[in-house]
Amino acid sequence: MKPHKIDPIAGRILISVPFLQDFYFRRAVVLLADHSEEGSFGLIINKPVDVRLSDIASEFEGFESPVYLGGPVKTDSLFFIHTRPDLIAEGVPILDGLYWGGNIETVRELIRENRLGKDEIRFFVGYSGWSAKQLDRELEENSWVVSMTDIKQIIDTSPGDLWGKTLKKLGREYAFWVNYPPDPSLN
Repeated sequence: MKPHKIDPIAGRILISVPFLQDFYFRRAVVLLADHSEEGSFGLIINKPVDVRLSDIASEFEGFESPVYLGGPVKTDSLFFIHTRPDLIAEGVPILDGLYWGGNIETVRELIRENRLGKDEIRFFVGYSGWSAKQLDRELEENSWVVSMTDIKQIIDTSPGDLWGKTLKKLGREYAFWVNYPPDPSLN
């Protein structure tokens, strides 16, 4: 199969190939926040965990936002993306209308004052990281497909549907991957 060639830069997504069986990255869609000579940083955007933000961080009590598994690195830390640079300073733009990080004290205050909605911010436990050239090697090994995305696709698509819908958008050549069994050994 001819590889789908789009460069991995901030604001693009990585779609795992269907036979990648790693716990974190099986059927994962990773939003790249940074890709440079020093390495790459991203967040898995389609794997919510069965816990609410208020369950793991008492300072967010009452904010019943889902939490996502961001990746295998620093799973004892919270990370976030948001759509409110007008309210949350110090965020890093990822793509048009979407930012990574920012002032966490401001986030706490906005949540306490009910000025930030669940549809404006998404929290992650851990992140996905690659050392220098590691992601490039994984792309050469065809472990990932890089694709364009937009804020609507990230925010509005159900996490459970994101991997499949994203593959189907890439065309027939990738759409059949959706039917690949999640665990081929059970086939």
